[in-house]
Amino acid sequence: MDITTSTDIMIISGNSHLELANLVARRLGVKPARCAVSYTTNRETSVQISDSVRGKDIYIIQTGSKDVNNNIMELLIMAYACKTSSAKSIVGVIPYLPYSKQCKMRKRGSIVSKLLAKMLCSSGLTHVITMDLHQKEIQGFFECPVDNLRASPFLLQYIQECIPDYRNAVIVARNPGSAKKATSYAERLRLGIAVIHGEQKESDSDMVDGRNSPPPSTSRSRTMDVGVGVPQHPAKEKPPINVVGDVGGRIAIMVDDMVDDVASFVAAAEVLKERGAYKIYVLATHGLLSSDAPRLIESSPIDEVVVTNTIPHEIQKMQCHKIKTVDISILLSESIRRIS
Repeated sequence: MDITTSTDIMIISGNSHLELANLVARRLGVKPARCAVSYTTNRETSVQISDSVRGKDIYIIQTGSKDVNNNIMELLIMAYACKTSSAKSIVGVIPYLPYSKQCKMRKRGSIVSKLLAKMLCSSGLTHVITMDLHQKEIQGFFECPVDNLRASPFLLQYIQECIPDYRNAVIVARNPGSAKKATSYAERLRLGIAVIHGEQKESDSDMVDGRNSPPPSTSRSRTMDVGVGVPQHPAKEKPPINVVGDVGGRIAIMVDDMVDDVASFVAAAEVLKERGAYKIYVLATHGLLSSDAPRLIESSPIDEVVVTNTIPHEIQKMQCHKIKTVDISILLSESIRRIS
């Protein structure tokens, strides 16, 4: 079916990333629907869809940007407005799913991404398209189908076409947790891998989750007597920061799913520089680049930070010339075309 001749497709966009929505609509040959998302004087979100959505397939393009809570409310209200106006199907195109980092239980906390998934499904979404979820298991929180697209082919293409002498590169995992992603890149590019261990910043696995491991047994008996009370949980002590693997005289390419607080990336880059890496790249799908990230990148040993346009970061690019963008609108438009 030629999507350009179909009149049952409607693209609706919130305020989070109008540029991406226009790129996707242009690639599909569909004009974006007239939808006004505004705020009242007391900051309530108001949505007014001017075109009829009855019996149509609606695609709402909304990502998680800096104003994340307003982005979520806009998406929920737009989806509910389409649901109550008898839309045939409502697909949420959410390139960066907000709250995806809060997908594990913490002590006296909650799994916020599960709550968000329930809210999105209750608002009327019948399908979700997203990219590079922080954990793939988040798909299980939704009561509707979830397409978790990958940006890695675009980033791999960038490495092959835009990094001179990439054959002399080594893929670096910023911490042991991201070694799996780094291994995937290294195998596709036929390159070596290095892992940074002993990072100063606390990783997700070190955060208190309310569970305690039993202390190692020192007795030869098969049953250990713990005495009175619950034994104290010994505190972790991280070793000094160290690089496992050879990066001397090589190009170091760090890969991750998102770049938000860049302090850990800068610390890793400084260690790689000390170990002899002559060029350092950071590749990630989602470039949140919060607070003073552009300034830190500008003054760091990092040569380039390459992110996709799942999140708008034009202001950050003006502040730092090292930030480069890869356009992934063709992937989103192709996924919409295939669903339709």
